[in-house]
Amino acid sequence: MKIDPQEALARLAKSESLFLNLFEHGTLTVEVYKPQKVDLQKPHPRDEVYIIISGNGEFLNDGVRMNFSPGDFLFVPAGIEHRFENFSEDFATWVLFYGPEGGEKET
Repeated sequence: MKIDPQEALARLAKSESLFLNLFEHGTLTVEVYKPQKVDLQKPHPRDEVYIIISGNGEFLNDGVRMNFSPGDFLFVPAGIEHRFENFSEDFATWVLFYGPEGGEKET
């Protein structure tokens, strides 16, 4: 299976939603996410990875603020407060949820 960013964003635009589930396999769920002006998401019950498609801004992850740009990989453990802030209008990201609720345990 292959879905490129342009196809994912076109499918998202047709859905009239801020996010769209594109793929599931086992515990892995892949979405595309494009918030408008404000990111209102809440902590999630599973571990999560973002891979930035386009745009830039700031990412707040468990109280730590960092800049992001296309291609960046951002990890958020399950249950941690996080959000995108001060992002450009063209901001969009892949979202990958995986593992059990409560997150995977470090070894």
